[in-house]
Amino acid sequence: MEIKLRLVVFIGIVVLTGTAGDICVTRAMKRIGEVTSFRPSVVLPMLFRAFRHATMWLGIALMAVAFFSLLALLSWADASLVVPATALSYVTGAFGAKFILGEKVAPVRWAGVILVCMGVVLLSLS
Repeated sequence: MEIKLRLVVFIGIVVLTGTAGDICVTRAMKRIGEVTSFRPSVVLPMLFRAFRHATMWLGIALMAVAFFSLLALLSWADASLVVPATALSYVTGAFGAKFILGEKVAPVRWAGVILVCMGVVLLSLS
């Protein structure tokens, strides 16, 4: 029982911090503007502007927490369970995009979110 609780907590950390990191980085990049070219003369100033935003640094820190939590999780749990379970980040990502970033999420994307949820439920039964 204790191992299962630890598994759920670590998957929750990976999913929530990873999604929060994605949302912070998205918010920072939306403020900077669209990347239209990958020439160094365009990318380097864009990176300089990106790293001046606190949300970019917060996003990177949250992504680092998610990554290192995933590494810890994979050190003691089966990858066949962990990797699909962390797909819940697609669910939290869709909700974060809708309610935090204010994006319009199409019905077909919500259908995909439901399918992901169903897959994770199937995993939890194993």
